[in-house]
Amino acid sequence: MESRRGPLKSAVPSNVVSPVRRCSRTACGRPAVATLTYVYADSTAVLGPLATYAEPHCYDLCAEHSERLTAPRGWEVVRLLDGSAPARPSGDDLEALANAVREAARPQQRAAEAGGSGRSADPMEVARRGHLRVLRSPDN
Repeated sequence: MESRRGPLKSAVPSNVVSPVRRCSRTACGRPAVATLTYVYADSTAVLGPLATYAEPHCYDLCAEHSERLTAPRGWEVVRLLDGSAPARPSGDDLEALANAVREAARPQQRAAEAGGSGRSADPMEVARRGHLRVLRSPDN
C-alpha cells in the first residue's frame, strides 16, 4: 500500500517473536523454566516444569522467581519435580560421599589388612596419603 509520502510501514514489526518464553513477572526478561497454575477450588498454587504450550491462565516463571514463590496465607504450594532437572543431594547421598572420602583416606590400613606391608616398592617413596605420595629428595 502506498500513500502520497511513500510506502506505508507497519508500526509493529511482523514475525519478530522470541522462540524463548520469558518470565511472566513484570520487568523480568529472564527465560522461563517453570509454570505456575492456581487451583482456586483447592487454594493451591502448583509450580511445575515449563508447560509445553503457554496457557492463558498459567504463569511462566524464571528460576529465581520460581524459587522465591510464596502463596497467599492459607494456600498450599505444590512443587512438582522436573525429571530432567538435577536432583538435590539427599542425606543418604551425602553420607555415602562422606564414607567414600573416609575410606579413601585409609589406604595403608587397607593394604595392611590385605597382607601387604603398606609401603610401596618405590624406594624414593617416603609416605602416602590417598593418591598423593611424598618422595625422598634425590640428593639424599
